[in-house]
Amino acid sequence: MTLKPLYDRLVVRRLEAETITKSGIIIPDKSAEKPTQGEVIAVGDGEITSAGELRVLQVKKNDRILFGQYAGTSVKIDGEDLLILKESDVLAIVEFDQSEEK
Repeated sequence: MTLKPLYDRLVVRRLEAETITKSGIIIPDKSAEKPTQGEVIAVGDGEITSAGELRVLQVKKNDRILFGQYAGTSVKIDGEDLLILKESDVLAIVEFDQSEEK
């Protein structure tokens, strides 16, 4: 199944939350917060401005983004939990230096 969001909406796959802290403490699933990073898997065509023009989205497919913990709407498509949110819910695009890995 293909999911095509409308207007300025994005379909995002949440990235897995860290379950071990840097100091080695294991965080149980029930205590872990929902991840606030995700990978964009589909984008809409853009937002219609008040002047009637189409503003292309800055977020692209395969971008890694940061978003608010309670942003968007959770949906389950083909057994996979996804998130649909507006581009305005995106706090930042995560960019890596060439020396860093994802």
